Amino acid sequence: MGKTSLPKKSSSSASAHDSIESILAENRRFAPSKQFSSRARIGSMADYEKLYRASIKDPEKFFAKQAEELTWFKPWRKVIQPPAKKGSFEGTQWFVGGKINASYNCIDRHLETARKNKAALIWEGEPAGAFGFEQRTLTYQQLHREVSKCANVLRSLGIKTGDRVAIYMGMTPELAIAVLACARIGAPHTVIFGGFSSEAIRDRVNDCDARLIVTADGGWRRGNIVELKKNVDQALSTESSGTPVSGCPSVEKVLVVKRTAHGVDMVPGRDVWWHDAMADASADCPAVPLDSEHPLYILYTSGTTGKPKGIVHTTAGYLLGTYLTTKYIFDIRDEDIYWCSADIGWVTGHSYILYGPLSCGATVLMYEGAPMFPAPDRFWDIIERHRVSIFYTAPTAIRSFVRAGNEHPEKHDLSSLRLLGTVGEPINPEAWMWYHTLIGKGKCPIVDTWWQTETGAIMISPLPGAVPTRPGSATLPFFGVAPQVVRKDGFLCNPNEGGYLVITKPWPSMLRGIYKDPERFHKQYFSEYPGIYFTGDGARRDKNGYFWIMGRVDDVINVSGHRLGTMEVESALVGNPAVAEAAVVGRPDEIKGSALVAFVTLKQGWPPDEALREKLREHVALAIGSIARPDDIRFTDSLPKTRSGKIMRRLLRELASTGAVKGDTTTLEDFSVLEKLRTAEEE
Repeated sequence: MGKTSLPKKSSSSASAHDSIESILAENRRFAPSKQFSSRARIGSMADYEKLYRASIKDPEKFFAKQAEELTWFKPWRKVIQPPAKKGSFEGTQWFVGGKINASYNCIDRHLETARKNKAALIWEGEPAGAFGFEQRTLTYQQLHREVSKCANVLRSLGIKTGDRVAIYMGMTPELAIAVLACARIGAPHTVIFGGFSSEAIRDRVNDCDARLIVTADGGWRRGNIVELKKNVDQALSTESSGTPVSGCPSVEKVLVVKRTAHGVDMVPGRDVWWHDAMADASADCPAVPLDSEHPLYILYTSGTTGKPKGIVHTTAGYLLGTYLTTKYIFDIRDEDIYWCSADIGWVTGHSYILYGPLSCGATVLMYEGAPMFPAPDRFWDIIERHRVSIFYTAPTAIRSFVRAGNEHPEKHDLSSLRLLGTVGEPINPEAWMWYHTLIGKGKCPIVDTWWQTETGAIMISPLPGAVPTRPGSATLPFFGVAPQVVRKDGFLCNPNEGGYLVITKPWPSMLRGIYKDPERFHKQYFSEYPGIYFTGDGARRDKNGYFWIMGRVDDVINVSGHRLGTMEVESALVGNPAVAEAAVVGRPDEIKGSALVAFVTLKQGWPPDEALREKLREHVALAIGSIARPDDIRFTDSLPKTRSGKIMRRLLRELASTGAVKGDTTTLEDFSVLEKLRTAEEE
């Protein structure tokens, strides 16, 4: 690894950013429309360039001005506090000395404006009743009342500022209310995705020593009840030599929402019904002024090995990051109906269902359930009925929609849409074009966003009124973000040369650590390239300065000395008319180092035979080169995914390499998919 704290230029490296004119010429086909740009917050590349340069040249001045748009109880005395250790920004603090509250900024400050009676949350449940789908709407004033009451309930159950609260629920308004109530009193929340097992709950609760769990009797998914309370009970109870003991000794109370009327066991003295506690709670609960660096939440992310990492985000910098990115990247307006289809159990839901949009005063749509239930057109039906104008979803979901067929979106009026977004993984150009053409009708800008749980907010993305897009590229960095693509030795890569994505300057929403594990924090993020942040992602930067994310470093495969991004091979496969979806992984090969194995799902009507397998191998070779020809193509009805829609390539990698899966599968959406893959492997 490089020995210096900053990447060095190679002798033939291009400048970090070529001229505006070259970018416009290269991407004129997907330049923002004049109509959109004329109304956008940032309407030209020149405006973007001016603001970006200012944010890099003098970040203290730039972010001080931006932070004035939030409401503070006490002003900060210093915008950026570098760490004591020189030559690194690990441990940087933001807005030191300031006092602020995220819940106040998401709700209270709007009550003095015309947004008071505006819809804050529009919620739709999955199951249909006699009168259609279940729906609820909460105005900002109503949300304020519910959050204040919930905050007082938490206090009545013994929760104080600094105590950790675990939240394990489905996508209902109570989940949003509980999160904002924790922020209101300064109790860091850890939201545990509702698809996790009892073991995963236990690991996370014990790691952060949560004193209380908020859950529900159950949740709905594909018409079935997810037994949330039962999973919590299993996490809290275990046996040692036949004797019941506490699985989570720090937990004192469990607050239970009645969602499904599904019978559950309530433990006397420990379990409390939400509706009973809320009935008598006061709606008067002033937000607590908190230090700018007070922990807002802990969110656990799984690694390929070892226990999950508890990513810590603090209040002021994180809130500013989500506020600014929502404002500019989604070009949010008061009249918008904004829908991010993620689950709040993931960082996308934290940042772009709750903290970012609500701090901007947006109307946010929340949906509980599966994308294609009870019919494949559920999402398009929701967009039509609610007149959604901004839609933010995952590439995997888009590819699933492609596979389902064009007839489903075509039978709905999607004319309300004005902006589309993608998140979670690189999007292949074919899916991007389908999204742009069929869903956006060629008029909606697409913001292809790159960021991580650790970054807190979007880092690289087009600004919809200013930056010309290109299918498959996340384009340019957001304000204050200084990314570079470097080689293993720390030298900057040449244009279009694949390398490692690093961030060379601190940014407001950056993670502050891994909970209770500073050594792991340093080793994982600041040791590969000393002093700067290692993202763990591969990328390349083209001659115009645009970033192309290649996926996790583990998904960048060295084949006979050539670095191949699995995303590129997947895009080539999906470019064939027979292929609906593909996931490519590497397996050890004695000769080439790594061999490419592709797991492919086909569109209806295409036979999974040897002739097609060979045709697809040649198709990739023609599209990329013979070095990228897959060594093995395995046809499958479906791919293993998390409930947030990400393909679990790690499991496929294990299967391709060893024929078995031994790693963590707690985030897997459908376990039957894995069993089918195992069976196919054995056959």
